[in-house]
Amino acid sequence: MKVLVISHMYPSTANEVSGIFVHEQVKALISKGVEIRVVSPVPWAPFPVNQMTDKWQAYSRIPQSCVWDGVEVFYPRYVVFPRAWFFATSGQRMYRGIRKVVEKIYHEFPFDLIHAHVALPDGYAGALICRDLGLPLVVTIHGQDLQHTVYRGSQCREALSYALAGANRVIVVGQKLKRLMEYFFPSEKEKVVIVPNGIDPEKINQAMVTSCLKREKGPLIVSVSNLVKTKGVDLNLQAIHRLRHKYPTLRYLVVGDGPEFLALKKLTRQLHLEEHVQFVGRVPHQQALQYIASCDVFSLPSWSEGFGIVYLEAMACGKPVVGCKGEGVEDFVEHGITGLLVEPKSVVSLVEALDFLLSFPDKAKAMGERARGVVLANYTWEKNAEKTIAVYREVLNEYER
Repeated sequence: MKVLVISHMYPSTANEVSGIFVHEQVKALISKGVEIRVVSPVPWAPFPVNQMTDKWQAYSRIPQSCVWDGVEVFYPRYVVFPRAWFFATSGQRMYRGIRKVVEKIYHEFPFDLIHAHVALPDGYAGALICRDLGLPLVVTIHGQDLQHTVYRGSQCREALSYALAGANRVIVVGQKLKRLMEYFFPSEKEKVVIVPNGIDPEKINQAMVTSCLKREKGPLIVSVSNLVKTKGVDLNLQAIHRLRHKYPTLRYLVVGDGPEFLALKKLTRQLHLEEHVQFVGRVPHQQALQYIASCDVFSLPSWSEGFGIVYLEAMACGKPVVGCKGEGVEDFVEHGITGLLVEPKSVVSLVEALDFLLSFPDKAKAMGERARGVVLANYTWEKNAEKTIAVYREVLNEYER
């Protein structure tokens, strides 16, 4: 079986952890015998655009193609506007940018289907290419399409509708997204399949052995995320502020980078938490796992989470996790058993959860051990690959009839 993966979220020289979950799935599929090529469209950044910011300069330095961790990846350019302007037409622009590269790949590597990650723009571009080549399409929705893009106006919703109508199967990673898919696009609900994301047990075990933090006296809370408002890192800071007198040696490690970085640093100063909080920025994936393996509690009160692989990774490291009720984490975090679920945007609820885990370390440890067992038994990339291959086979069998 030959598959072309289209995903603008994929590791590159500009960002080695971008779309790491897509890359992990690709590697697992390859290990199961699927032949794969990856097309990861990159924003076009000619001079003088590449002088605007470090991000655009990094885009301009990404090679046209490379072998990334054993996977052949192509990085064609397409036109992207700052701040996601004209996003409704992004799928059309991606299609025009990648069409010739895909045709060349198809000539040398006649793939059987296309698997696009996110409906807009990747799924939209994939639908147009599948129309041209007469091939089936699988689209995976990770959250953004149904939690944000669908609310950006009628044109964006129409573009999403086109992409999903062009798909033979729509994979969602959890129950929350399945409910949203059926609500916004009821005509496509028969196509929906749940395939949860996973973790790599080998990487988890290595992180647990080679934990990069020298343990100091006092409990450690860690979060790993893109620093955007919805991740709730500011709520963690406010909770630490309220708990610091009860736990004077409490530390909080913030792993990640993003648009909220400066605002979070400012909030840390305003709350006089400099001695308790450390920002380490964006780090390679394995190092992030090592930070997680060093902590006592993993807390990420994200209130817009379609699934949340990082929670799985923390659970696989044997850590009690704190997430929000009503979000994707409810698929695998059983409140009081494998983690704690708090009210979204509630500092009070978050403080109560963290206080419990810090006050009863034996119960927290037992919670983490149960969580590890659940993840290793049900949520690995190997299991994800098996379910994804089953979807591929169903689609190909239907398409050949």
